[in-house]
Order: sequence, then structure tokens, then C-alpha cells
Amino acid sequence: MNKLIVVNKPLFMSSNFYLTRIKKKYKNKKAGFSGTLDPFAKGCLIVAFGQYSKLFKYLSKTPKTYKAVIWLGTQSESFDIENIISIDLVKKINIENIKSELNSLIGEIEYVPPKFSAKKIDGKRAYDLARQGCEVELNKCKMNIYDAKFISYNHPFITFETTVSEGSYIRSFAQILLQKLGTIGTLSYLERINEGAFFYENEKELNPLDYIDLPINKYFGTIEWLDTGKKISIDYLENIEDGKYLIITDKFFSIIEIEEGNVKYLLNKVLRV
Repeated sequence: MNKLIVVNKPLFMSSNFYLTRIKKKYKNKKAGFSGTLDPFAKGCLIVAFGQYSKLFKYLSKTPKTYKAVIWLGTQSESFDIENIISIDLVKKINIENIKSELNSLIGEIEYVPPKFSAKKIDGKRAYDLARQGCEVELNKCKMNIYDAKFISYNHPFITFETTVSEGSYIRSFAQILLQKLGTIGTLSYLERINEGAFFYENEKELNPLDYIDLPINKYFGTIEWLDTGKKISIDYLENIEDGKYLIITDKFFSIIEIEEGNVKYLLNKVLRV
């Protein structure tokens, strides 16, 4: 069964554990998801079954939008409510100052990923090392902030919404904002609203061809060659420039790459539903 859907991962559950539930629900063992959500976070998670699980790298999944709440005065090793160290009273902040500092972060910013993250160090996940009590040092990364919108401030909680590039950490973004505001805090709530063109709509079945971020190339040769995976000649393609393309037939589609006049399959004969 080939199927592409968006599920709404609940709070305090790992993405892998929730995927297991989804597999059982749809009675399909072959499934995968894109864009891991932290256990304490909820929201949009793209799930693909069957052959569609090979399509993630070609889907329009950025930018991503998150709604987040900062709990002022609270400190946590993981920058969220899973590893709280202390809770203290802090002074109220001027709302206009919050809005101004949020706006100042739009653009490219440099950050250090949380040590409780899926980043790898010598082949091991940072969060595994952190949980074992190991010293974790992560290199600085960059993320693009396309929008940062103030929603509300009800002391000690600041609620905002931000739209970011792939691989961004909202926990790190929140810490940068807190530094600029001259205070301390941690995320108490995180919800992913969308991943690019993907939004949660009650697990509605989606057509992957509406979301694959590749140009369509017309093929004028024999369909049986695509069907059986035989090497095809560039002479039978409308666009012969180097690049990756979609070829669509009535029953299936293929993804090819043209490089210096040669054509190779990246994915062949993915059945349409």
C-alpha cells in the first residue's frame, strides 16, 4: 500500500513510538516519517507508506512553522520541560521589547544545537551521550528565520510563532531570544504547524505528485522501458539539461537524473494510487 499522509503527533511521545501506532492503525509495516519531533513537542509529522517512503528527499518540506511558549525563570538542561533544573521568579519584560527582539532575529543566525538533540558526534546521537552524563560539545550551525511573530505575553509565558529553514532548533532560537532580553527561561510548549506545503488535515490521503519539488520531463520512448527499468536514452527526453526530473505515466512515475548526457534512475516505477 502506497500512502502519503500528515499525522498530528501528540505531546510526550517519541516520533518513532507514534509511527508504530500509525503503522498498526493502517496495517502496514513499511512506513517512515520525515522531520523528527521532540517527545515534548506535538504537531505535523509527514508519514509515508510503501514505495512513498522513498520520496522524502524530494518533497517540498520547507520552510517549517512552529508555535512555541517560553516559560520565563525556568532553566533546563535540554531547553525544554523534560530536564528542568530550577524554577525562579523573574521580572516582567516590556512587551514592545519582546516584539522588537523577535523581529531582530529574522534572517540568518548562528546557534549551538542543544546537547539533547539528534545531532551526531562520532556516529552517536548527542542526546544519548547527554543522557549518559558525557560531555557534549556541538559545533555552531546556521539557521534562517523567515518570520518571527509575537502572539502573547502572560507573565511568565511568552508565546510566539516562527517560520524557519530545515534543521533549525526552536529550543536554541528561544535561548538566543532570552539572551537578547536579558533573562532566563525554557520552552514549555512546542507545536509544528506545517512542514512546507504539508499541514495536518485529519490524515487526508495526499497525492505525492502535488508535493514533489522537481520539474516534469516528457518522455517520448517506450513506456515498457521505464516499466522494466531499462536504461533510457537522452534522445527520448524533452529536456536534456543536467538535473533531476519527474517522468509521469498513467500508472506510475519515475525520478531520473541527467548528468553529462547520461540518464540514470533515482527512483523507478513508483506506483500511483
